[in-house]
Amino acid sequence: MKKIKPLELTGITTYSLKDRPSKVSIRDFGRPWQAGGSLREFAARLPHILAGTTLREVVGAWVRAKGEGRQVLLGMGAHPLKVGLSPVIIDLLRRGLVTGVAMNGAGIIHDAEIAMAGKTSEDVDEVLGCGRFGMAQETGEFLNQAISWGAGQNLGLGEAVGRRLLESDFPYKDLSLVAAAAELAVPLTVHVAVGTDIIHLHPSVDPEALGAATHLDFRLFSALVSRLAGGLYINLGSAVIMPEVFLKAVTLARNLGHKVEPLTTVNLDFVQHYRPLTNVVRRPTAGVGQGYALTGHHELLFPLLAALVVEELEGSHAH
Repeated sequence: MKKIKPLELTGITTYSLKDRPSKVSIRDFGRPWQAGGSLREFAARLPHILAGTTLREVVGAWVRAKGEGRQVLLGMGAHPLKVGLSPVIIDLLRRGLVTGVAMNGAGIIHDAEIAMAGKTSEDVDEVLGCGRFGMAQETGEFLNQAISWGAGQNLGLGEAVGRRLLESDFPYKDLSLVAAAAELAVPLTVHVAVGTDIIHLHPSVDPEALGAATHLDFRLFSALVSRLAGGLYINLGSAVIMPEVFLKAVTLARNLGHKVEPLTTVNLDFVQHYRPLTNVVRRPTAGVGQGYALTGHHELLFPLLAALVVEELEGSHAH
């Protein structure tokens, strides 16, 4: 076999670095922090590169949606509540910066436990082996009774639980997102997959009421999505349930003649999963809008995003 000679480098064609298009420019670099500056100055000093650009564009989309009176819908898992974001989200409701909330079934569990006891989130590893996981009596009884009552009143699941929380004497109900939504008449819908939540294990569960109430909430959520043209949809920490529900709501709305465009969506999570990227960021906005993904811990990223929006909308009046 003939021995192969290494390629010679002397004949390559080169070009000037000055003429080459480059994706990174020093014009886009971040600037060091100066002590005592404002949040607005902090944002201005972030690099205009990758997530720095995405963060600004999401803030801009949120601010435009608010300014034009469009919908800003927040779809979420339960983890944002477990990391202490209830006060931040409630504040956004009060400011009119979120016009609707949709959550999975775990959301009402952690929200109700916060209202009842000022604490939530048991150590599953410690109690699963002995069969005690999810067996808190008050949680199951209160929520299952609220759902049964609500179905009898032809209420959606979120509104039913919200009303019952408002009527309760729970000591920490002022920190309940579900109660705040009911108080402020902000639509809050709950989307349940049967068997995923601890209250489905309790004898007080009413499967017919559960199904009727969560299906009514799906129809209500779909009505909100049908009005989402020019608005913003945020998926916060739901890897499966809410991305699937959102996609079905979009197709239902469009099937009924609502174009739902232009549309801006964003997925915020500490891991980017397939379904949010496909069902929230890419598919619904294809050809009719823009989808974004921001990766980071909920307890850091979402308060930062919310603060930047508040600063842009309300802080600007002080300058």
